[in-house]
Amino acid sequence: MNVLDLNHVRRIFADDKKNKVIALKDISFSVDKGEYVAIMGESGAGKTTLLNIIATLDKATSGSITLDNFDLNKLPEKQTAKFRREHLGFVFQNFNLLDTFNNRDNIFLPLVLAKTSYPEMEQRLRPLAEQLDIKSLLERYPHEISGGQKQRVAAVRALITKPDLVLADEPTGALDSHNTENLLQLFERVNAQGQTILMVTHSAAAASHSKRTLFIKDGQIYHEIFKGDHSRAEYLKKIMTSLAALSSKEV
Repeated sequence: MNVLDLNHVRRIFADDKKNKVIALKDISFSVDKGEYVAIMGESGAGKTTLLNIIATLDKATSGSITLDNFDLNKLPEKQTAKFRREHLGFVFQNFNLLDTFNNRDNIFLPLVLAKTSYPEMEQRLRPLAEQLDIKSLLERYPHEISGGQKQRVAAVRALITKPDLVLADEPTGALDSHNTENLLQLFERVNAQGQTILMVTHSAAAASHSKRTLFIKDGQIYHEIFKGDHSRAEYLKKIMTSLAALSSKEV
């Protein structure tokens, strides 16, 4: 079953006809429930624009986007924040934690906005905090913990709402190699439990943890590869080969 469907999506930024910028030319793809998809491409290829449109932070100029049977182009502006809370989880490169809240309250924030009961919030937090090893961090504040610990807190915040889709925007960009590997292994674990993930990354090593990789160039999808039965090392080699071909316009 598809969680996400994009059909002929275009996004044009323009003050007038002379200054228009075509960020997305023609994007079509679907993401099945339980998939783990990576999106790769050079800077300016349209990755961030695409993610912002899926996240309802921007709207497509044309084409259709359906998330969990909701047409995002027809979603009223007043309902977008509620829609994001109920259907999407976000893991950002810069964590987006509030320093005035302790880590527990940062995690609870989307549930508080959704008026979830406190016992329910604690019940949801308990297994996630244990799985991501952050129980000892809950009463501390973001400025008191490391970057890797912040990213684990942010990941719990994304997962605690039980979203239809987790959107990860360069989630390993601010992490060292050790914490990068820990986060990517976490994504693999939650994906194995059925969580759908769409991750934008410039890192081939990060993409090799996914099950499918899409390559974007000049606002269009040029290529895709599947992990299938390949080992992660074999899949990484395929990703690197595709990136090299993309750069040389051979894809």
